[in-house]
Amino acid sequence: MTDPIAFDDFLKVDIRAGTIVAAEPFPEARKAAFKVTIDFGGEIGIKKSSAQITKHYAPEALVGKQVIAVVNFPPRQIGPFMSQVLTLGVPDETGEVVLLHPSLAVPNGGRMF
Repeated sequence: MTDPIAFDDFLKVDIRAGTIVAAEPFPEARKAAFKVTIDFGGEIGIKKSSAQITKHYAPEALVGKQVIAVVNFPPRQIGPFMSQVLTLGVPDETGEVVLLHPSLAVPNGGRMF
């Protein structure tokens, strides 16, 4: 467990729901990953993310899937690709990432609270 934080610190992290509109292999990444394009709706728009989710997901199966991501971290250069959001997941028993997603459909851009 990490050190406790104030609730106001948690509120600074902007975590939103979005729908994957495109996914493709990212062979230039050091660790196996996909380039994912996510629609967060009108306020945030379309953003790109590098996601190390190749064990449990195929690019074609990701399109249309809703995911949860942090949208207010600074963009991060990953090889030749600029990742604009951090797509969230948790490791399974072998350390492979399993995506976090809403259990029911929600509007794109919906903020977690």
